[in-house]
Amino acid sequence: MQVGFIGLGNMGAAMAANLVKAGHDVTVFNRSAEKAPPLAALGAHVAGQVGGACGGEAVVSMLADDTAVDGVVFGEGGILATLPHGAVHVSCSTISVALSKRIAEAHAEAGQLYVAAPVFGRPEAAAAAKLFVVAAGAPEAVDKARPLLEAVGQRVFAMSDSAEVANLIKLSGNFLIASVIESLGEAMALVGKAGVDPHAYVDMLTSTLFNAPVYKTYGGLIADRKFTPAGFAAPLGLKDIRLALAAGDALRVPMPVASLLRDRFLTLLAQGGDGLDWSAVGGMAARDAGEK
Repeated sequence: MQVGFIGLGNMGAAMAANLVKAGHDVTVFNRSAEKAPPLAALGAHVAGQVGGACGGEAVVSMLADDTAVDGVVFGEGGILATLPHGAVHVSCSTISVALSKRIAEAHAEAGQLYVAAPVFGRPEAAAAAKLFVVAAGAPEAVDKARPLLEAVGQRVFAMSDSAEVANLIKLSGNFLIASVIESLGEAMALVGKAGVDPHAYVDMLTSTLFNAPVYKTYGGLIADRKFTPAGFAAPLGLKDIRLALAAGDALRVPMPVASLLRDRFLTLLAQGGDGLDWSAVGGMAARDAGEK
């Protein structure tokens, strides 16, 4: 498939590379041009502007936040203005429910297709094409995007005909992951202050009650206190918790734990944690308990 890819960050670069490896004709664009040469070495074409990546059957975007996505979609020479009639925009970004709905409506009015397809998985999963993809949109749009989604993920979950539902599900999932990080950090601080080895504790937990990747991954990071390099930066964690709270406001769903998490992320960033992985929130409990 002739496809554009916009956004070559930690996740996007790996996803674009897997599209090239799967045999798709890929044209990439990134605001910082230095991210493109490694993809060109794999066989991708490099566009000098957003529209240069939008001339094919599909374009995939993987950007950091609502502001970046809004600019790329609605800006002059952006996706909406340059994507051909009947082509599909696949947005893998974690964005607000409101923006995703607005994008879906704009593409429908322009005669274009739209699929919201945020992903679960860290950069190492993206590199291995082992992401879990949550897709939503009109069935014909999801069907058209499926070969691309299957090239970057190990499983695609088609969840709804309404694109914004995928973004709501993604935000709910990131809220749950952040809850695990915080609760793991508190539990590990509790037993750690009593002298329990954190690695032995994580091994026990993940071999019995919590045999799940999220506990293994983040338990290991907290035990090692390895919060750099950031696979998912702490400011993005705060952004996603805020978006989850906004979705809760819109649906009149109280989320008291999410409110606590927002304050924990704010504390981390106030203390200079902008460059840390979001798992650093799990290291705060030990510090609060007086541990070095």
